[in-house]
Amino acid sequence: MGVWHRRSRRIFTGARLKRFRSKRKFEMGRTPTETLIGEYKTLRIDSKGARKKVPALRVKYVNVTDPKKHQSFRAEVLDVEKNPANMDYQRRKVITRGTIIKTSKGRARVTSRPGQDGVLNAVLI
Repeated sequence: MGVWHRRSRRIFTGARLKRFRSKRKFEMGRTPTETLIGEYKTLRIDSKGARKKVPALRVKYVNVTDPKKHQSFRAEVLDVEKNPANMDYQRRKVITRGTIIKTSKGRARVTSRPGQDGVLNAVLI
């Protein structure tokens, strides 16, 4: 059984909509990629068109930008401090966009989507 992105079976008044076609492959979804700390590991997933998605399953390093000095550098990810997206993600140390992580250069907020792009970028706070 898969995950599907589909329309609601009801309209705004509450009336029931009849199904007018079967499921399509492009409507198919997938379970979220939960990026963790560890040796760099990715997947290759087909997406619509000629592109491939490369979500990161594990990351060890982050591209950190210092907004005061206007410099970027590579730092090691040490720990996940806070994940405002989900308290369970915070407990399990899952990295998503907006997560506060502890790096070798200091605390940083994740600005990229590692579960979609496969790259981990952050800004020092």
